Amino acid sequence: MATDDRPSVAKADTEDAVDAVDAAETTASGEDAVQASDTAASGDATTAGTGAPEFMVRAENVHKNFGRLEVLKGIDLTVRPGEVMCVIGPSGSGKSTFLRCINHLEKLNGGRLWVNGHLVGYRQKGDRLYEMREREVAAQRRDIGMVFQRFNLFPHMTALGNVMEAPVQVKGLPKARVRERAVALLERVGLADKMDAYPGQLSGGQQQRVAIARALAMEPALMLFDEPTSALDPELVGEVLEVMKQLALDGMTMIVVTHEIGFAREVGDSLVFMDGGVVVEQGRPRDVIENPQHPRTQDFLSKVL
Repeated sequence: MATDDRPSVAKADTEDAVDAVDAAETTASGEDAVQASDTAASGDATTAGTGAPEFMVRAENVHKNFGRLEVLKGIDLTVRPGEVMCVIGPSGSGKSTFLRCINHLEKLNGGRLWVNGHLVGYRQKGDRLYEMREREVAAQRRDIGMVFQRFNLFPHMTALGNVMEAPVQVKGLPKARVRERAVALLERVGLADKMDAYPGQLSGGQQQRVAIARALAMEPALMLFDEPTSALDPELVGEVLEVMKQLALDGMTMIVVTHEIGFAREVGDSLVFMDGGVVVEQGRPRDVIENPQHPRTQDFLSKVL
């Protein structure tokens, strides 16, 4: 009798995978109006006269609180199309929270964020911001791919099934067309021979490469990486970084929260050091790494280099 090689489904793992797909799909909810009292009015983030965005990401005075804890204390950043921005800093500095704010997985308490020229999560009417319905936010998220620290794959689906899920369920694309692209993406990340493997049959590095292929399947304009190698054994880190290097060479706009200083130096176009919910220092990676100006940056790098 043939045996079923599919792993048993762990509820927690499935919920984590749903969190990943939530970056592209959520259910409808009500719409709330919020006062834009703590931010200055400003125009859209497009280049005058062209309609093309000058910045792929633009953050103005971004604040985020969890209860009384202020995690982000006024972040101002811009990322141009095709730029690779690497973000470093100690644990608890607000790096991951900032990424989650970019695709509105976390709602801002103050400030504004634009992606590809569009205000994220809100519409502005006069001096008031109106929170978008959840289905409208989900539509915005389709242009943003996110790769998490944990791989967040559906354990009951093959590698191919995981990559196909969002384009079929969220975009409603024909399965045959989605399958063709999913196969090409798995080949692109070096997993042509693992398409029918389940996550439990893959190494951590292979699972993370499936997660990258899954994010790319939605054809995003922007990719966010939240410490994508932090959960990997050291010998598996290189295979994931190599895929990310190729994405950078292909012109993908990327924001990468990372502890991999070598990757930041080699691949990044800009480097941001965060601590205590603020941007302490930013500049070209080699300049910041080799000649940091702020004492806090100097202290941090002296401990990790």
